[in-house]
Amino acid sequence: WVYLYLLHSVVLPDMNVVKEIARINALELEKGLCNTPGSWHAQYASSPWIFAGNLPDSLTEGDVICIFSQYGEIDDMHLVRDGATGKSKGFGFLKYEDARSCVLAVDNLCGLEVLGRTLRVDHVLEYKLPKDVQEKLKAE
Repeated sequence: WVYLYLLHSVVLPDMNVVKEIARINALELEKGLCNTPGSWHAQYASSPWIFAGNLPDSLTEGDVICIFSQYGEIDDMHLVRDGATGKSKGFGFLKYEDARSCVLAVDNLCGLEVLGRTLRVDHVLEYKLPKDVQEKLKAE
């Protein structure tokens, strides 16, 4: 399983990550490691954040929440936008109320096709709020 962890921690292009997550999940099912400490998801058990990539540019925050709330209550979200145009950059970060929802979202939404785009959904071990949000919170 160390091999699987190393493969997962390597930065791969979006479709390779989608395929790798599917492969690791299939292997986990085969070995009976789902919901055990041996699962690759276990290292993310304390993090309620996920990465959502390859999102169609036309999706709003509300659209993304509708898609991802199928697997749990969304507590926070940051859809990354271009500073000059305000246009979505096609990725964002979502925080679930319960970190266990992340496993469901990663397993069920990674590889899903939405408006012709294949979503990349993955765990985030440590998420830091964007600097502008951090500054806004400090000012309050």
